[in-house]
Amino acid sequence: MQLLLLSNSTMPRTPYFSWSKPYVKQFLETKAVKSVVFIPFAAVTFSMDEYAKITQDAFASIGFNLQSIHSTKQSEELIKQAECIVIGGGNTFALLHRLHESGLMTLIQEKVAQQTPYIGWSAGANLACPTIRTTNDMPIVQPPSFQALNFIPFQINPHYHELSLPGQGGETRIERLNEFITFNPQVAVLGLPEGMLLERETNKLLLKGKGEAKWFRHGQSTQSLMEGDVSFLLQ
Repeated sequence: MQLLLLSNSTMPRTPYFSWSKPYVKQFLETKAVKSVVFIPFAAVTFSMDEYAKITQDAFASIGFNLQSIHSTKQSEELIKQAECIVIGGGNTFALLHRLHESGLMTLIQEKVAQQTPYIGWSAGANLACPTIRTTNDMPIVQPPSFQALNFIPFQINPHYHELSLPGQGGETRIERLNEFITFNPQVAVLGLPEGMLLERETNKLLLKGKGEAKWFRHGQSTQSLMEGDVSFLLQ
């Protein structure tokens, strides 16, 4: 599989999609991709038209054409012919719900298994996992299942941080992820901070960007991961 999974699209106080552009450009150029198919189904408080337009402009600025799947009635054919599939962030539950409604889940899985490159950020990165159960989103809608695309054998927690607000009585992100691996001891989770991404090429997995990711496994100490080869996560 050929995957680019980003924690986020945009850093605070920076233009949309700015930090991620060089990584996306390099990824697509090495695959000789000219155009991409975009799935904006995670959009909730903004329209899919708006989402498609700003993302289309971002991809155009680095030399790639983008067509959004919501703007055609031939969505299955568009996926079948796609050179690259791109799924943006937003609400992960809405994204998965709409993909099930559209009947595109199996088709996307088959296309990516056949070496069609896949790019996802935030909710789109969550969707590449076995399930969406490590998203940070509120379940505003109930999809038929939490099962996701299963492009990687572990979970991602995007936008990962270790902040704790003064006076806050609720659980921290670390506590929430430890709850997850306690209840699901067979499943590992990568806490992926903003500004970092995973790039998969078959059995090689690279962690890129500035920051420090965290690898959560039941019964083991949390492991800090910096930029570099992390192919062992695929085992």
